[in-house]
Amino acid sequence: MKKTLIAFLLAAVPTFAFAAQESQLALAEGDFAEQRAEIEEDLADGKTYAEINNRDRAEVREALDRISRELEGVDSVAELAEPAKVTVFNEQERINTILTQAKADSRLVCDHSRPTGSHRRVTKCQTVAERRRRMEADQDHLQRNIQNGIGPANN
Repeated sequence: MKKTLIAFLLAAVPTFAFAAQESQLALAEGDFAEQRAEIEEDLADGKTYAEINNRDRAEVREALDRISRELEGVDSVAELAEPAKVTVFNEQERINTILTQAKADSRLVCDHSRPTGSHRRVTKCQTVAERRRRMEADQDHLQRNIQNGIGPANN
């Protein structure tokens, strides 16, 4: 997955950035089908993109469908009309943005610490997104307590 979308991006960028080099790009429909299958597999495995929400998951699948429709019956992106090339590029960017963020949020981070009053080390693992949600919930709780007069006075 790591190199799939990156390879697709690197293959597509020269077409849009350098129109004179269009003949160098050859993204066959079969190549995209392989990339799409790998993305679908990663979405379904429950680990690679564990933190992706259902709305984003659906948006990725819809974008993949739109790219598939544009690539139907062509051997390379170079054969597409300019509006179709732009559509493919934009959908690819949308997919890359969603999946990159989801992968970063799904990264597991472990903390080794000793609870207060104990000599035994405890390992606690959470995804980056879980840690962020916990921190935000703790901050909200503290803010509500301060507003209700429970806790340290405001300076």
